[in-house]
Amino acid sequence: MDFTKHFATRLRRLITPQREPIPGSTQVPNSAGGHTWAVDAWARLDRFLILGTEGGTYYSAERTLTRENATQIVTCVAEDGLRVVRRTIEISEAGRAPRNDPALFVLALAAGLGDDATRSAALAALPTVARTGTHLFHWLQYVRAFRGWGRGVRRAVGAWYTHKPAAALAYQILKYPSRDGWTHRDALRLAHPRAPTPSHDLLFRYIVTGRKGVGELSTGDPGSDPDVAGRLGAVHALRGATPDEAARIIGLHGLTREMVPTLLLRHAAVWEALLPSMPLTALIRNLGVMSKVGLLTPGSAAAETIARRLADRESITRARVHPLALLIALKTYERGVGRKGSGRWDPVAQVVDALDGAFYLAFANAPATGKRLLLALDVSASMGAEVAGIAGLSCREASAAMALVIAATEPRHRFVAFTAGPARVADPIRSARWSAVHAAARPTALTPLAISPRQRLDDVVRRMADLRFGGTDCALPIVEALAHRWPVDAFVVLTDNETWAGPIHPAQALRDYREQMGIPARLIVVGMASNGFTIADPDDAGMLDVVGFDTATPQVLSDFIA
Repeated sequence: MDFTKHFATRLRRLITPQREPIPGSTQVPNSAGGHTWAVDAWARLDRFLILGTEGGTYYSAERTLTRENATQIVTCVAEDGLRVVRRTIEISEAGRAPRNDPALFVLALAAGLGDDATRSAALAALPTVARTGTHLFHWLQYVRAFRGWGRGVRRAVGAWYTHKPAAALAYQILKYPSRDGWTHRDALRLAHPRAPTPSHDLLFRYIVTGRKGVGELSTGDPGSDPDVAGRLGAVHALRGATPDEAARIIGLHGLTREMVPTLLLRHAAVWEALLPSMPLTALIRNLGVMSKVGLLTPGSAAAETIARRLADRESITRARVHPLALLIALKTYERGVGRKGSGRWDPVAQVVDALDGAFYLAFANAPATGKRLLLALDVSASMGAEVAGIAGLSCREASAAMALVIAATEPRHRFVAFTAGPARVADPIRSARWSAVHAAARPTALTPLAISPRQRLDDVVRRMADLRFGGTDCALPIVEALAHRWPVDAFVVLTDNETWAGPIHPAQALRDYREQMGIPARLIVVGMASNGFTIADPDDAGMLDVVGFDTATPQVLSDFIA
């Protein structure tokens, strides 16, 4: 009996099933029953800031996952609170996360649990991270869980109102009047800020007195900005306006959808007036409504305008539009029905195509490395969990979309998917060496994916849906590449990291591949869920763990592979 098959100190001789830890390693059980490495607290912080925990994962409930992440964030705050604040600002300002809520939560936690320097830095960062009225209300809700209303919180909230120019503050007050049970009146009464200009004083009095006194507030205030007063009066005037009158007022004062009474939003003329000054994110969210009211039709001027704006790379970057937002908008709009089933419309092909093209523009351009890549997509049942709690988008679909972006950047690539047994749409890759040496107890296979980076996202998603999902053996791409003598410079695995299948760990398979092929191959694991596990060995400089669906991912992959 060769006992070294089961225990050895030289890892190249050792083959360990993924349900067992590699002897001598620091692997821990993951949520699926396999053994992987635990990411450190700082990597967990990044994952939370970018992916959040809303909706949980296939194996972990939302509450459990949130508590696990929060515990790690507390550890980071205790270790280096100023670093936590800097990282939160960096990710939030760069627009790397689909949602800003995790950053606001971390900032509130640091403001409550950090040392004096950390609390001061977190409170000073509030106007930077909480860029909108909604962000401010979210933060106010979060911070109550970690501290009371002391002088520092009052000063920070007051700075949010006083540091903005009066025109910008008027926009926030009128667009985001309330959220989470908070109003601007609540915040002002607790913060007691001193108005720095007559226009700010006008806005503060408007907040406190409400729309009832808008006629008196918007006229005759010495030193106040007439544009600010005019916008307050314009919003008040909309309450009794006809659709045509409303369209004229909206165009004159640049009002937003949130400032318009609901009844007026049933008319195409009103939406047509809103469109020229509509922020890009709001435009993307309201495509279905604009089609439903009849503004967006094939060949219409509005459809031309929207297609042109979605093709503007600089505008997409400047607006911090996340690829996830575009992918969700694409899936929702082409379906012709809202996510909650309310409202139906006829999709306009020109708009669908524009959304598809904008998805790629939302990623930073990464130079091609010219390296040979093997991209393996986890399409197992656990990948059906939602990404960052976003309804309608699974980790599986997001990984397919990410693969398309990588493929568009790197021309020398090969796509495979993890499947169980013969695939229905293509013969799986079969290896006599794999079957003979490892004697898998259940059918395990890789299915080639004939996917072109020029394909539309909806075509790729349908192609993925036709695969037979099974257990995910993340070592299999490396084992098969060695069996078929495929020259590969980098293996890229897109997964939720909750894997367990296979008789050998990916880290062991990669070392075997390097030794026998003479290629210093690398392994990149793109995790699509904010859990605490990775199949990448943290002690191997040739393995990289990446937070999935981050706008910085293509550049990071390119730099590491090169």
